[in-house]
Amino acid sequence: MSEVNIKQIDGFDIVQYQPKGVCAKMMQFRIKDDIIHDVEFVGGCNGNLSGIGILVRGMHINDIIPKLSGLPCGKRPTSCPDQLTKGLAAYLEAKANVGANA
Repeated sequence: MSEVNIKQIDGFDIVQYQPKGVCAKMMQFRIKDDIIHDVEFVGGCNGNLSGIGILVRGMHINDIIPKLSGLPCGKRPTSCPDQLTKGLAAYLEAKANVGANA
């Protein structure tokens, strides 16, 4: 699997990202015009990840990345919020590359 897998459904980008170094095994975002409409996590701490999903709903990607980037989890150098930002950054990069190749 590449950094992100992107599908377009009903005007939304459905983005799947496989995080590294955390308990969550998969993250899926529904994005339109760089606004998060929802986030789903597979694995990880359900309560915390559900809360993160609710907090970022309706936010612009560029507002989320600086707020959550670099957060550790215990002794781990990364966390699910940090991995969320890595997935969003990979999405922006993939989207820019598609636009550059068009």
